[in-house]
Amino acid sequence: MSRFEDIRPYYDTEVNDAIKEIIDHPMLKAMMNFTFPGASDAYWRDLMLHCHSIRDFQINFIYPGVKRVLESSSNGLSTSGFEKLEKNTSYLFISNHRDIILDTSLLNTSLYEHGLSMTTSAIGDNLVKKPFLRTLARITRNFIIKRGLSSRELLEASKTVSSYIRTALLRENRSVWIAQREGRTKDGNDMTHKGVLKMIAMASNEGESLLDYFKRINIVPISISYEYDPTDILKMPELLAKARSEAYIKGENEDFHTLLSGILGQKNRIHIHVGDLLTDQIEDIQKSVSGPAKQLQAFAELIDQQIITGYKLWPTKYIAYDLLHDGKEFSDKYTSDEKAHFEARFQKGVDLNDSVAVSNFLAMYANPVVNQKN
Repeated sequence: MSRFEDIRPYYDTEVNDAIKEIIDHPMLKAMMNFTFPGASDAYWRDLMLHCHSIRDFQINFIYPGVKRVLESSSNGLSTSGFEKLEKNTSYLFISNHRDIILDTSLLNTSLYEHGLSMTTSAIGDNLVKKPFLRTLARITRNFIIKRGLSSRELLEASKTVSSYIRTALLRENRSVWIAQREGRTKDGNDMTHKGVLKMIAMASNEGESLLDYFKRINIVPISISYEYDPTDILKMPELLAKARSEAYIKGENEDFHTLLSGILGQKNRIHIHVGDLLTDQIEDIQKSVSGPAKQLQAFAELIDQQIITGYKLWPTKYIAYDLLHDGKEFSDKYTSDEKAHFEARFQKGVDLNDSVAVSNFLAMYANPVVNQKN
């Protein structure tokens, strides 16, 4: 495991020492005061200092924290498809990605509640620059994806990540979560980047085809849908810059601000859907599509189809579609109160005199409807 030293999660033997390093950090105190309202600091500190594994930390601190987030900023989490997963089997979950922290936290909460093993999950190093956040990421079984590298550095880093994913899946029998693309989807179009699939396949055996390797690692698409995106307004500057063909430069603390807004902002209802194990469909592609490039494209489209059709279309999505197209095609999918609430939200955060801003905000919510129609 030495080659994974700078990207891997902690070993269980390292967890207690890592906890001791952050136990006095004010951000940890804030997190635990939120998680255990009314409890003394001595309560959670003593419990935490007796924690000696990642699983214990997740169950005793992260899981109740996620439940508190759901109680305070949502109308509940629903799930579907988890019955298709088998215990003691590792899967590569390829997921759409809307929220920096919650996507993986909610998936692991659902896996735990269904009696299944929690994942090791990819996280960009841009999100864990602060030592506290890096320690917290490693203590919750995240592995690091390095960003902003030169072409040569990126190739080597990709090989290392690919090898780590293979080791987790095939040697440790640990499921892995990775997003279908680098970064969160901001425009509502959940499309798989072929570069992610190529990176995963770097760890295949010499002479083994990409699709044969994919059959071995049990790929399962995941769809996560928030009724309201708590970071929708925060995504607007980047969307507008893109629409106007302008360069977009993140603010110094933008990722951290987005992280907090995603956790604490109102989401209403949330749904996670587990798609199909793709092994049989991969064999169909091998039989019907010739050439590695075309097979890779067909496989990316298969993942997209699974994620898009598994995506829960809340009333907000249909409202945005009808507003964007100035019609009533889906008026039977929402109530007048739901429409009024959505309109009040977007009118509060978007300059109504800026047609580009209005259309981009509505498209962010409406595109999942468009994609399902297509």
